[in-house]
Amino acid sequence: MKPGTLEVLNRLSETLTARRNADPSTSYTASLFAKGPDAILKKIGEETAELIMAAKDGKRLPIVNEATDVVYHIMVLMAFFDMSVDDILQEMHRREGISGIDEKRSRTA
Repeated sequence: MKPGTLEVLNRLSETLTARRNADPSTSYTASLFAKGPDAILKKIGEETAELIMAAKDGKRLPIVNEATDVVYHIMVLMAFFDMSVDDILQEMHRREGISGIDEKRSRTA
């Protein structure tokens, strides 16, 4: 991982939080917040579909671009619900070293 990677995600989280009360006519992020979770979820769905199509083509740059859009919109959703990348990282730390099968099973128990 490049130095500063987590800092970029943390800065994005802070920017998203700051945009929650911004003017929707001057900020794309603020306009998503103003439209509510359904609009944010729709964008996640659209961007995920675009990522799938890019991955089917197998070209690196489109995959990276679409994956970045997916991550951004997921972070918008997290900020909408007063969460941040720290919440995701904390959960990733919790899951580290646990079999995916065992982790999934623990959520249904």
